[in-house]
Amino acid sequence: MNIYVGNLPYSTTEAELKNLFAKFGEVVSAIIITDHYTGRSKGFGFVEMSNQREGETAIAELDGFLFNGRNLRVNMARPRTQRPRRRSDDWY
Repeated sequence: MNIYVGNLPYSTTEAELKNLFAKFGEVVSAIIITDHYTGRSKGFGFVEMSNQREGETAIAELDGFLFNGRNLRVNMARPRTQRPRRRSDDWY
């Protein structure tokens, strides 16, 4: 099960994110999305859990949870949609 985690503190590490969700079951992966140019966190990430029921429990328990001073937004991730790529000559 793939889970979206939003409103993360910018200082959150992938290890911290994984540990937060590991309380509810096996975490396959935890990634924090970063800006391509600066490398800074964008304040959201994704956690993949191996078991659907454990993922649903994590969502129920962690949505709105106060984590390092911020209330998390946690829900099931939507499938990624295809976006057209920008060409370099699109920039004026």
